[in-house]
Amino acid sequence: MNLSNLKNHPFGVEALFESSVVLTFAVPKKQLEPLIPDCLQLDTFQDKWAFIAIAMVQTKNLRPKGFPKLLGNDFFLIGYRIFVRYTTNKGKRLRGLYIIKSETDKQKMAFMGNIFTHYNYTTTDITKIKTKNNVEITSKKSNFKITYKKDDKATDLPKNSPFLNWKEARRFAGPLPFTFTYNKEKKEVLIIEGVRQNWKPKPLKVIEYKFEFINALKLKNHHLANAFIIEHIPYYWKKGKKEIWKQNEKNFKAS
Repeated sequence: MNLSNLKNHPFGVEALFESSVVLTFAVPKKQLEPLIPDCLQLDTFQDKWAFIAIAMVQTKNLRPKGFPKLLGNDFFLIGYRIFVRYTTNKGKRLRGLYIIKSETDKQKMAFMGNIFTHYNYTTTDITKIKTKNNVEITSKKSNFKITYKKDDKATDLPKNSPFLNWKEARRFAGPLPFTFTYNKEKKEVLIIEGVRQNWKPKPLKVIEYKFEFINALKLKNHHLANAFIIEHIPYYWKKGKKEIWKQNEKNFKAS
C-alpha cells in the first residue's frame, strides 16, 4: 500500500458518542469563502449566512469497525468545521463539513489520527465539571470555555441568531453525514460518510462561552446561531472514497 493512502480513511471506524455538544456560529458568507477549497461551496442560509460549528465530542470505545469494544479507547475530540456542499461527478449534491482544525485530549488519538486521516490533530487539555444545574467544559491550552445548563427544558434561540425557530436551526446542527478533504495538487476529493441512528439533537441553553480559535479568525458580525447536544449515539465512519474533482459551472465555490 502507498503509505500516503493511509491518510485516506483506509478502513471504517466506530465509537459511541457519549455526548456531543455543538455550537454553530453564523458568519457573513464572504468571510468564510477564503477558508474552503474551490471544489466546495458554502452551505448558506438566506444566501447571506455561512456557518462554523465547534463540536466537542466525548467518544467511548473508538476503534476500527468490527473490532471488539475492549480494544477501543475513550477520547475527547474537538472539531472546528465549516458547513459546505459538494457536487459529485455524477451530479449528486452532498451536504457536509470541511474541517479546519482538530484537537483531542490524548496523544494516542493525535498519533493514530494523523496516520489515518488528514485532520492534523493536536493535543490539548480538557476539564469537564458538572454541578447541580450546569456543565462547564474548559481548556487552558486552547483557551476556550463553555458553560451550559444540564436540563432539557425548552429554551430560546441565542440572541441574534438568524433562525426564526429551532426547526430552522436544526438544519445546521452538525455533525452532518459527510466530511470532505481536498488534495489541491491531485485535484482529489476524499469523502467520508458518517452513519448514525436515532439522531435527535436537543437544544442547549448556553450560559457563557469563549473560543480563542474563533477570535483568532478575526471574523466580523458573527453570532452564535444555535447550540445542540446529542447523547449515547452509536456512530461509525465508512472507509473513505476518492474522486477526481472535475470543475464545472455547477460545482465551483464561486457558483
